[in-house]
Amino acid sequence: MSLQTTEKPDLGSLRIDDHKRTRAKTGKRIGIAFAILLGALVVTGGVYAYMHQKPLVDVIVVQKAVEGPQALLNASGYVTPQRRATVAAKITGRVTGVFFEEGMYVHQGFVLATLDDSDLQKALASARADHDATEASIADLEVQVKNANIQLHRAQELQAAGVQTQEALDNARMAADSLKAKIAVAKEQVTASSARIQEAQQAVDNCTIRAPFDGVIVSKDAQVGEMVSPISAGGGFTRTGIATIVDMASNEIEVDVNENYIARVKPGQDVTAVLDAYPDWQIPAHVHMIIPTADRQKATVTVRIKFKKLDPKILPDMGVKVSFMGEEPKISETAPLAIAVPQNALRDDAGQKVVYLLKGDHVERRAVKVGANRGSDTEILAGLGSGDTIVVNGPADLHDGETVAVRK
Repeated sequence: MSLQTTEKPDLGSLRIDDHKRTRAKTGKRIGIAFAILLGALVVTGGVYAYMHQKPLVDVIVVQKAVEGPQALLNASGYVTPQRRATVAAKITGRVTGVFFEEGMYVHQGFVLATLDDSDLQKALASARADHDATEASIADLEVQVKNANIQLHRAQELQAAGVQTQEALDNARMAADSLKAKIAVAKEQVTASSARIQEAQQAVDNCTIRAPFDGVIVSKDAQVGEMVSPISAGGGFTRTGIATIVDMASNEIEVDVNENYIARVKPGQDVTAVLDAYPDWQIPAHVHMIIPTADRQKATVTVRIKFKKLDPKILPDMGVKVSFMGEEPKISETAPLAIAVPQNALRDDAGQKVVYLLKGDHVERRAVKVGANRGSDTEILAGLGSGDTIVVNGPADLHDGETVAVRK
């Protein structure tokens, strides 16, 4: 019988050699160091790229100054008609007819609306009846006066012949005079009744609302069946107007000018107006009047400007921007036309005016000699030529020779 022996596992085979352990630790350290180095390179590259980023600039091409008068002052305001009326009834009444629509052109006297005049027509008829009755009584009194005059003449003859007493003569004379007085009273009553007829007729006429002048209806404020009144009544359920009419021929511009610059504005001064609705349309105008008072709260003075030629596209209450123009500059025939650049292209460098020219992908500092200001531009008398490309709105730390990128 043979004995079998069981082999024990060799645990020593699982042991890691020291030299292998050291090599693994070394590889791990190298990986960590490489990652740190790579991150440092990325950060350094980003900082370098940021520090060496090209500044963005705007550029323009220099042009010769525009001939003619230049703008001295800019302002904004609105188109304002000088003849605008909200037409209302003179009496309180119910609307029975409306004969216009918004946008309609009407002439002076055009019937805009009518009110219920049934009660007033009855009053007019009564006044006419009283007038006719009084006139009829005058005819009867005149017949009686003729008879009284005959009686008076007969009484005078009888009294002269001694047949009739003085008392009878006096009675006959009194009767004739009384009838004449009644005729005078009746005539005055006819005059009074004529006045009442005119009053009643005027009340009837007030039921017809007419256009006060030629113009365009811009607002329809009442409808058939509504009550209208010259004053607010009925807790807000009564209309106070029928229509709003605007005389388009009276359209002007009203602008508020800061009182610090009002000295630049003079009556008759040329003005260029641009409507907000038509920004490419320059409309010639002139200063019509400077209102001789200032607004103490806004520190402004109102200036009225008239269009030199009206156009149907110019509508009331449109926004408008105006430029008050200066006088025509006197330019010598032999003197070259000056160059003008925007004021934001000029920089101060040690008390000298300089600009930066774009040369390829970098800028070049250029000293210039400046002249008078022309609105938002400045004349350049020396240092630049027409066609040069210069920087505007560039960074404040821009320097000569710096590489730049032009903003698209």
